[in-house]
Amino acid sequence: MTGAAHVTVLLDEAVAGLDVKPGGVYVDATFGRGGHSRAILAQLGESGRLLALDRDPEAVAAGAAWTDARFSLAHAPFSRLAEVAHEHGVDTADGILFDLGVSSPQIDTAGRGFSFRHQAPLDMRMDTSRGESAADWLNQAPEDEIARVVRDYGEERFAKSVARAIVAARTQQPITTTRQLAEICAGAVRTRERGQDPATRTFQAVRIHVNRELEEIADALPRAVDMLRPGGRLAVISFHSLEDRLVKRFMRDESKGEELPPEIPVTGDAGQGRLRLVGRAIRPSAAEVARNPRARSAVLRVAERTEAGAKEGACPS
Repeated sequence: MTGAAHVTVLLDEAVAGLDVKPGGVYVDATFGRGGHSRAILAQLGESGRLLALDRDPEAVAAGAAWTDARFSLAHAPFSRLAEVAHEHGVDTADGILFDLGVSSPQIDTAGRGFSFRHQAPLDMRMDTSRGESAADWLNQAPEDEIARVVRDYGEERFAKSVARAIVAARTQQPITTTRQLAEICAGAVRTRERGQDPATRTFQAVRIHVNRELEEIADALPRAVDMLRPGGRLAVISFHSLEDRLVKRFMRDESKGEELPPEIPVTGDAGQGRLRLVGRAIRPSAAEVARNPRARSAVLRVAERTEAGAKEGACPS
């Protein structure tokens, strides 16, 4: 299978959360196949601007044919958001969007190695031009490190058994394909959750580790808030509990002001957080999940930049 078209999740809700202004400057930090970017551009006027980033060379290639003068696209992980934006003449923005996790083309393109449903090289890198593949890591990592990753990132209760089985298997022959890893998991995971393959949690854990997904999020979110103008919006779509927990905690903490001793009078924005939460978490409608079952775990959270500690200056148009 060469890869299915990507169905953008929470498209209308995410773009509405950004509250797009016609002359504003926006960043789509996870371009993918451009669904959110197209919708943002549709709401921008001639003076508006959109910068998109993606670490996946295939995603960047998909956007290379776009000729809209208001749009630019960079091959970069979103942890380099501020640096890349500055290189493109963008130092502050009116809205920044993150659509986290793995995309449908990445899952459905067998050769990428993300899915246990396809026989493929065990790669799993979102950026295939650099870094260590899943096979590279699994064939040399210590057993206790594998167990920790599978436990912490896959929330797999049989993590020790999985790690032990991986180390035993690689002494016989290198683990190089998705099928090998899936078969190892099938033998190590003693009971299965209803409707879930025994390899599901391990594949998720290895993918998150190889791509440093949680570290990327933790690095990028503060940089995004630094870039936002007062009144600018941060919108983040998460797809599993580890991501959403991190985003929820970050937005909650940034919405709190600095805790000062009660005897110190608060003036100006000293007691104000850098973010104001906008509404409740948004989940896909039943109709969207029926159209696209992969949307079922998505959660959108939106926050707005306050005046507290905001940058001065403006983005060029």
